[in-house]
Amino acid sequence: MPDALFAHPRLAAVYDVFDGDRADLPAYVRIADELAARRVLDIGCGTGCLAVLLAETGRTVIGVDPAEASLDLARAKDPRVEWRHGDATTLPPLDADLAVMTGNVAQVFLTDEDWAATLRGIRTALRPGGHLVFETRRPDYRAWETWNAPPRTREVPGIGEVEERFEVTEVRLPLVSFRVTYTFLADGSVVPSDSTLRFRGQDEVAASLREQGYRVLDVRQAPDRPDREFVFLARAE
Repeated sequence: MPDALFAHPRLAAVYDVFDGDRADLPAYVRIADELAARRVLDIGCGTGCLAVLLAETGRTVIGVDPAEASLDLARAKDPRVEWRHGDATTLPPLDADLAVMTGNVAQVFLTDEDWAATLRGIRTALRPGGHLVFETRRPDYRAWETWNAPPRTREVPGIGEVEERFEVTEVRLPLVSFRVTYTFLADGSVVPSDSTLRFRGQDEVAASLREQGYRVLDVRQAPDRPDREFVFLARAE
């Protein structure tokens, strides 16, 4: 089940405001250009920011996400995108040139079994020789040590001021759990969301890709977050 941050209608409605300008996304458009990908699958598309950006370049884009509340917002942004409710394991063959996973999507699969099933599902959706590109946080950067930040407040159009509080609740590597709590100041209601991410090392990720029939072509840095992320570029063999 998706976290409340994406599945709860009130939280999905404030997600884009707190997520900022998404400076990480143009790099994925450039990679799609590099690979001459015309048909792109966005796994865990959320509210659709990257899918819309890709569609604006004239590509055929399919966005898939298990959180219906997030998809409702995505559908309202761009009807050119084919929006699908589900996850990678529910996909049929789609003849996609490229599949992408941005943000924390690749880290929400906590077990080896779920991660392997996701990679198999993506491979089914890709054409032969299609590419998979995704990012995952470097464990040695220990990003969670900076997550307990002071609360922040944003003005959300149509909703009013909302306060966000972030708290790391457990570190038991390779798993890190945290809670994000939103307070809607107009009515005082409080909605929490609990999440857990798995931090996999570069060799572990590369081995899992090979086991599921991919060839790792490159491991890059995220341009906007040097030394913090692995960006894997793999091809379905």
